[in-house]
This record gives sequence, structure tokens and C-alpha cells, in this order.
Amino acid sequence: MSSYAEPDHLRMAAYLPRSLANGPGQRAVLWVQGCPQRCPGCFNPDFLSAGGGRSVAVDAVVGWVLEDPETEGLSLSGGEPFAQAAALAAVSERVRAAGKGVLVFTGFTLRRLRASGQPGVRRLLAAADLLVAGPFVRNAPSRHPLLASANQELVYLTERYRGQSLAPCRTEFRIGASGSVMVTGFPADADALRRVQTS
Repeated sequence: MSSYAEPDHLRMAAYLPRSLANGPGQRAVLWVQGCPQRCPGCFNPDFLSAGGGRSVAVDAVVGWVLEDPETEGLSLSGGEPFAQAAALAAVSERVRAAGKGVLVFTGFTLRRLRASGQPGVRRLLAAADLLVAGPFVRNAPSRHPLLASANQELVYLTERYRGQSLAPCRTEFRIGASGSVMVTGFPADADALRRVQTS
């Protein structure tokens, strides 16, 4: 399951210091690079190759997350976070120790994660508060604010987020100074949005 062998570094695709569309409250979001799943219709196809992105030290990522006292926690997405479980476990343990919450989006089911036997996978599960688990299924749309497809499940690993509003908004658009547009969250029609972005 794990494919990146440097536990003190990780392959990062993108980082957003603040988001309202990727979990409860205002959160930092880290997208990792590399995913073995290859779900048809993936919203982040540029994040699938393990050779993309850039190498970032665990210490640097922890510093980014903890430097903003206004964020409630960290969301891990990708790519596939459990492909870099050891490094992300180290990040998540320190984020949780500082009083912030951790949410992990994964294409693996909870059953498969628990059966993996890899120490990094067990550590990351133990360091997370909430898991959004299961592969993306293009033909099973979901209206839930955090589920990309209806087959996916929310797994409350702690009580931190149980009973809370899970996402203040479903989709976020960020426009950079250069005019670049970043779309994050769960757009209702991802295929149509991709066509707009590439036209």
C-alpha cells in the first residue's frame, strides 16, 4: 500500500493554508502526489503519478499547519494519503498533539486499511479523527458535502467531529494574483467543470 519510502519526507502535489470545502471548519489541506487506485473520472488526475509533485520535509509541513492559529485542523487528500502513510502519520501525530484535528480522504476501504498490516497505515489510522473512505465511483454521485460518490463512507475514528457540520461549503474557487483558478471541494458536476477549465 505504501509506495514512498522516505518517512521524513513526502511527495506533495499541492497545499492550501485555508479551506472551507474540505472538512469541518476552516482547515489546511495537503494533497499528496501519487495514487495506485486510478479511479475513472478522478478529479485530480495530475496527482496520480508518483513521480510528480515535489519532495517536502515532514517538519516543513507541520510548520505550515501549526503557524496558523485560526485553522481547526488538517485535511489530507491526493493522490492517495495511505500510499505515504508513514510520513503522513508523523505529520498527523504532531498536528493532533498541538490540538488540531485530522481528516483523511482515501480511496481504500476501512476494511482494507485495517487488513494491510503495515505499521505506517496503522499509525496514520490512529492519528486521524475522521476518514472519508472508499474508491470514487463516477456513476454513483453523492450530495453529501464530503463524499465524492455515494459508495464512500464516513468513519469516525474519534468523537471530535461526530455531530458537527462537516463542510461549510461544497465547492471553493480560489483566484490567484496571476489569474490562475484553483477549484477545490466537491463540485456537483465535476465533468462539466473540467471541460470549462480546459477550454
